[in-house]
Amino acid sequence: MLRPGWQQQGRKKTTDHVLSAGLVVEDAASGFVGAVLRWENAIVVLEDRRGKVRSFPLGAGFLLEGQPVALRAPSRSTAARASSGATHTASGSRVGPKQGARVALPSRIYVEGRHDAELVEKIWGDDLRHVGVVVEFLGGIDDLPSLVEQFGPEKGRRLGVLVDHLVPGSKESRIAEEVARGRGGGFVMVTGHRFIDIWEAVRPERLDIPAWPTVPRGEDWKKGVCARLGWPHAEQADTARAWQHILSRVRSWNDLDPRLNTEVEKLIDFVTQDHLAEE
Repeated sequence: MLRPGWQQQGRKKTTDHVLSAGLVVEDAASGFVGAVLRWENAIVVLEDRRGKVRSFPLGAGFLLEGQPVALRAPSRSTAARASSGATHTASGSRVGPKQGARVALPSRIYVEGRHDAELVEKIWGDDLRHVGVVVEFLGGIDDLPSLVEQFGPEKGRRLGVLVDHLVPGSKESRIAEEVARGRGGGFVMVTGHRFIDIWEAVRPERLDIPAWPTVPRGEDWKKGVCARLGWPHAEQADTARAWQHILSRVRSWNDLDPRLNTEVEKLIDFVTQDHLAEE
């Protein structure tokens, strides 16, 4: 005779998890992975890395870092305490008085890819909205000189660019030098970090690993990392899920390499300096 509860043996137990904006979860039924945008009327709205938005009923049926969870809306008292108690943004900046939406400045910050943009948004998004700076992604740096030409940088219309693997002698450094010599170069700042990919800017201890794996030159870096960490890596969707997992472990600037933090702060200061001087 089978014992009561035999159907549940071997299954992972679902636990309750209180919603928060930016939380990355997966709908177990469809495989849709996205960050929490908002929730209302027992519905949670998720946005994936491509900007696609889908709505799901609150409750069970979600995965958080591979574990089954039931998403619950925070109580009114919890939400009120959270909103009133926050003193700093994820970047470490002090939270100021609540203001209405600011009109976007003509200046812009460009990053190389979507993952870069998502990380910058998660950590510096509040700061950027406060000063009215929009972040866009390039999809690669090869076309940067022509993009700068089209943008037409000038005083009050500055352009900041965050580049991966900006080391002496690299293709990225040569393109940065070309932009600096070009028209309006004084109103463009191209800076970056030494990491091959933005993934590597996340402190490895946040992923419970001693260090980021070394991937031989010529091998796809993201797939190589996933393979060495024992993560699925055969398809593009696998690396997309790997990034969502990595991003979900980032809570604040303390989870990032300080060298990335420094360069992003430089860009924000650079593109806002004309505007701040007028205030």
